[in-house]
Amino acid sequence: MQQPGHVVVTGAAGLVGSAIVRRLRAAGCPVVGVDRRPSPDTTVVADLRDPAAWRHALAGAGAVVHTAALHAPHVGVRPEDEFHEINVTATRDLLEASSAAGVRRFVYTSSTSVYGHALEPVDEAVWVTEDLVCRPRDIYDETKLAAERLVLSAAGAMSTVCLRIARCFPEPPAVLARHRLYRGVDMADVTQAHLLAVRGPGEAAGVLNIAGPYPWRVEDGGQLRHDPADLITRRIPEVAAGFGRHGWALPTSIDRVYVSARAGEVLGYRPRRGVTALLAEARTADHPPTSGGASPA
Repeated sequence: MQQPGHVVVTGAAGLVGSAIVRRLRAAGCPVVGVDRRPSPDTTVVADLRDPAAWRHALAGAGAVVHTAALHAPHVGVRPEDEFHEINVTATRDLLEASSAAGVRRFVYTSSTSVYGHALEPVDEAVWVTEDLVCRPRDIYDETKLAAERLVLSAAGAMSTVCLRIARCFPEPPAVLARHRLYRGVDMADVTQAHLLAVRGPGEAAGVLNIAGPYPWRVEDGGQLRHDPADLITRRIPEVAAGFGRHGWALPTSIDRVYVSARAGEVLGYRPRRGVTALLAEARTADHPPTSGGASPA
């Protein structure tokens, strides 16, 4: 369902935010990008801690996509008070202003990092669905989770959804390929999910994991933890061969698998760019791809 009015995207100068702006515009959505930094995708230059500087951007908006935040690399570098100001208080202000402006849809860009210590395996890889209880490990996780709660509590006044995106920032090709087996997601799939969320069902959708297409089943947890190379070689031999062509080592242990089945059921999300697509590009390109986006997950 196409939302009437324009879409406001916060963090429009960031890697994830700018990619979402471009995907929405390519799909025919009018977009107003908000960021404290000027950029080709920034329409309104404003700090979210100053509502008077950006509130006018919400006039006539049908949806808001909120990506602006301090991220995991800022932990220990920026004061914890600043995490609360930007990740929590600014989210609250944006929710209140969006509701007052008549915005119908609010999409919050969260992170699978909020699962925190719950991602630490024992004997099997952790099967990470939205039902896994979050155990934040740092101020980033804590404030992202607090912001999620604010977004979910606003459901009713608006239709709200929190998208917990998997790891999608730039990494060396061999690392990127390994992560695409269980914890990574391509930016094209991240932006697909946000477009679907903006155009999605009218009711609130809650929390949804956004991850890549992985070939694993929950019963694979033990072997993924202790001998994933054998499982990869048997189940997806073309991937094992692709790693071999590039001289990349297969993972010796996989500690988690992010599961985005619920996003498929609710939004129709279908991740398309997993490790097979990455290896195909790497085979034909002069330099293997290193594209990506946001903060660690």
